[in-house]
Order: sequence, then structure tokens, then C-alpha cells
Amino acid sequence: MPSHTVVPGRSGNAIRHVMIVGGGTAGWMAAAALARLTGNGVTHVTVVESEAIGTVGVGEATIPPIASFNAMLGIDETDFMRSTHSSFKLGIEFVDWGRQGDRYMHPFGPFGVDMEGVKFHHYWRMAHAGGAPEPLGDYSLCIAAARRNRMALPSNDPQTVLSSLKHAYHFDAGLYAAYLRHHAERNGIVGIEGRIVDVALRGDDGFVEAIRLDDGRRIEADLFVDCSGFRGLIIEQALKAGYEDWSHWLPCDRALAVPSASVGPLTPYTRATADRAGWRWRIPLQHRTGNGYVYSSRHISDDGARDALLAGLDGEPLAEPRALRFSTGRRKQQWVKNCVSLGLSSGFLEPLESTSIHLIQSGISKLLALFPDRSFDPLMIAEYNRLSQTQFEQIRDFIILHYKATQRDDTLFWNQVRTMDIPETLSRKIELFRSSGRVFRYDDELFSEASWTAVMLGQGVMPGTWDPLVDAINPHALARKLAGLRNIIACTAEAMPTHEAFIARYCAAG
Repeated sequence: MPSHTVVPGRSGNAIRHVMIVGGGTAGWMAAAALARLTGNGVTHVTVVESEAIGTVGVGEATIPPIASFNAMLGIDETDFMRSTHSSFKLGIEFVDWGRQGDRYMHPFGPFGVDMEGVKFHHYWRMAHAGGAPEPLGDYSLCIAAARRNRMALPSNDPQTVLSSLKHAYHFDAGLYAAYLRHHAERNGIVGIEGRIVDVALRGDDGFVEAIRLDDGRRIEADLFVDCSGFRGLIIEQALKAGYEDWSHWLPCDRALAVPSASVGPLTPYTRATADRAGWRWRIPLQHRTGNGYVYSSRHISDDGARDALLAGLDGEPLAEPRALRFSTGRRKQQWVKNCVSLGLSSGFLEPLESTSIHLIQSGISKLLALFPDRSFDPLMIAEYNRLSQTQFEQIRDFIILHYKATQRDDTLFWNQVRTMDIPETLSRKIELFRSSGRVFRYDDELFSEASWTAVMLGQGVMPGTWDPLVDAINPHALARKLAGLRNIIACTAEAMPTHEAFIARYCAAG
């Protein structure tokens, strides 16, 4: 990266060495982003990882902000997609969640067009109450395209329906980490192979002073970024951040993951299928399909989960299922003294809404916005922790919604989550929507009003009424508007190339 002139008076207390502990997706995302700091002529960044430890990553599904992260790094979309065997993702299909046999989609783009300052789903609700049979999904281009296995790039012209198309990616997490490693090292980041055997703390204030590797090397740093996974090598084992357990709301505590051969059309969406003791994922990549089962070990045996996972595969398994164990929750503090935790070391929320990589990205963004000097201002650390706590809790509530808003009573697992007490913050959202169809978001909340609406309606939470301003529109005029909107969305989706054809032309892997 180009060097920059060091500003006099500011370099004396600047962070000189950032040590990222652990590679994988979290470590190399952090390294690629923090490479920007090396241009100050003072700061350098090192990643320590051990091939013997390995990483958790299997197939990964993402949400649209990942495109902004890649763009910030100057990464070309087609090159990234070819290198990571990516496919496109327009949303998530949920099967058997509200009731067995139900199927709905949470799209990334909006529903319809807001009118007179009122959200579109209120107009749909009035029409639905008047007997209009069309589902809300008919007014989403993301859903219309996904159902037809179609894909195109969104338009920059806000007057066209193609501007409502929003996408993310499915990719191989191992290939993504390798891609970012190459990008980071090309920009001055140094990678070190080694297993950490000791963390040295300063005696006067308890800050981390250095790490020691299994070959005897001792490496000092000013700022440590813990990307060591579930074990939280520094943030928990050394600094005792503490853990807030949320398993009473999200009882799944294990997962199995297995790749399978690709079968049938390449679908531009993730699928989450509710099962007897949890749910199964399906993530289609260019070269294979990622599959998994997130489940509660109190409600199904490991062998039973393995059998259910393998029985639900579309194609032949390409490996033995890998087992993961976890406890849903978050560190009580994601930043302690001179250590910031990212990824699994900061907490774990099951990947039902594909938020794992986004939480890494969000943590990196907050770290860059609040990047410290060696004084480590407690006010900035407190603000980072406040923002992190808020985001974890907001995503937690959105995931809990999928379990709570169900009519399923066919297993002990579904009876438990259907009848459980939920956070008051989520209870307010559900009751407000059930009463009036309104959704209010707070503190730059990740999930949009359309996202909450998709899951609420998809799982049977139907508003009792709608915004009174909707009553001002003539029902016949509204019917004509809705019919025209459905038609242009359907015609646009039909005119798009298939997902496979678009990838073959745009970003096919070698």
C-alpha cells in the first residue's frame, strides 16, 4: 500500500503492532481490513495461525453488506466469486417453520413500493382482508427471481424494478480466507505459522503483553485481535471476559456439516428446513452443495441427527459429517483491555439468518471507527462493547422469532420453543406487529422492516389491521396498482437469465 506522511505529534502514542490471533475467515477478514493502517508508517499487523488447529468454516451463506466490505478492500466481484466458487443469494427459503408443509422466503430486497409514506405491506394487508389471494411474495423481485432460479445484477436506476434486486453470496469459507490472506499479504500483512502456548499479561494493569509460540518465540504487540474461535484464547482464557449464555432461548447446541454433490438447478437462495429437533441448511456453491443440521442434543441423539442430515441430502455426500459443539450467547465484553474479539471468540449465534460473517464485518468496522492509541481510552472501549451488545441482542431476537412464531407441536423441541418466555424486546415487536402491522427499528438495526415482515407473515403472525392512512386509497385503484406491480415483477423475473447461465457468463470458477 502507498506510504503516508506520519503526522507530527500523533505517532508517539500510535499503535505500533497489531497481533491477530488465529486465521480462518475472521482472522483474514480482520487482516485485510487492518492493512489500511500500515500506511501510517508506524503500525504493522501480524497474523499468527496454526495449521494443526484448523478452522470451523464449511460452506458459508452471507447477507448483502458483505459486498460493501469487499468493495472497501478494492476486491473485484467477479474475481472474488471465481476464486471462492461463489453463487448468488437473493434470500433464504424457510420450509416447515410455521407449520409442517409451510414454505416462505425472506428476501433481501423490499416488498412492492411504499406509497404516501406508508409501507407497502399495509396496502397488501388491506387488499388481503378484502379477499385478494396473492401472497406478499408476489410483490418481491428477489422472491420472483429466486422461485424461477433466475439472476441478474441490480440496476442503478431507482425508477426500474431491477433496482429492488439485492444479493449476497454463497461461497467456500476456506477459499474466502485464502483469498483474503493473499490480498492481505500483498498489502503488507505478515503471517506467522505457530501454535500459541502462553499469553503473558503485564503485572501492573493486566493488559496483554506478549504471546509465546510452541517453538519458543515470544512476540509482543500493543493491540491483540482474538480470532481464535470458540475457545477465546485471549479474551476468555487469559482475560476472563465472561460469557452470557442464551441457550434458554436458543436451545440448539450442536451442528453437523457435510458437503454433497450438486444436483439439479443451481438455486440462488439458501434453504433452512425445520426438522424434529432443530433445522437443516442447504447452501449451493458452484462446485458442490453445503449442508448441515443445527440441533438440540437434549431432543435428538448425535446418530439420529446424522441420519436425518444424510437422508435429506439432494446429492451424494462428499465427506463424513463434521461435528461442532457450541453454546449460543456472547462474551459479556467483546473488548477487554487491549484485546478485541471477533468471530466465534466474541460469541455465537446459529447461522439461521446467515449473520456469522456479518458480525465479523461489523466488529471490524467498529474497531476501525474506534481504533485506539496506546492509551486505550476506556470511553471508546465502552462504546465498542455497547454497540456490540446491542447488535448481538437484536440479531438474537430476530433468530428467536423463527422459533417462537410457530404452530408446530409435533415434537418436544417445538413445544418447548413455541411456549417459552422470550426477551421483552422481541415480545413488544411481535405484539405491535400482530396488532397494527407496524415495525419500529432502533439503533441502526441490521434487519429491515421488510425482513421482520417477511418472517412474521411467513410464520402466521397476521396483523389485525393496517395503517389508517391506507383507507384513503380507492380499493379499485389499489387493485389496479397491485395487479400492475405483480405483472412487471413477474415479467422482469422471466426475462432474467437462469442462475447457472448468468454465473457461466459472469464468474464461473476455473
